[in-house]
Amino acid sequence: MDHTHTGHEHQRHEHTGPTATWPTAVRATLHCLTGCAIGEVLGMVVGTAFGWGNLPTTLLAIVLAFFFGYSLTLRGVLRAGVDLRTAVRVALAADTLSIAVMELIDNGVIVLWPSAMDAALGDPLFWISLAVSLVIAFLVTTPVNRWTISRGRGHAVVHQYHH
Repeated sequence: MDHTHTGHEHQRHEHTGPTATWPTAVRATLHCLTGCAIGEVLGMVVGTAFGWGNLPTTLLAIVLAFFFGYSLTLRGVLRAGVDLRTAVRVALAADTLSIAVMELIDNGVIVLWPSAMDAALGDPLFWISLAVSLVIAFLVTTPVNRWTISRGRGHAVVHQYHH
């Protein structure tokens, strides 16, 4: 019995999408980070400006991070001529895990950082803790994206719509 054929079939199945290289994963994570950072900063600025407490401000930041993360993907997929329903499905498939991991790590760092939750917009601690938390979230999320891309999931779903 030839077992090399079975291995060959398995390899062929795993390489049907984009190659799951570190640069590919980094690009996917930077895309995700951009949307998350826009949402995080906007949410924190709006919540702080309105004098909201930590919980509603954090929830707004998380909702906006998902919104802007999905929006950036939607924009690119719609530009490729895909209908809205398909584009939404692609964005959800491509970004949900990536954004969720990024938000979990980002917000976890902020919660654990002494005094970061109470820092005002004019306080350097606000911006330093936010920047450091996003860098840590990027470092944790990049291997997650590489893993999902290697399985034809996550940002690999968007790959077919890039021109």
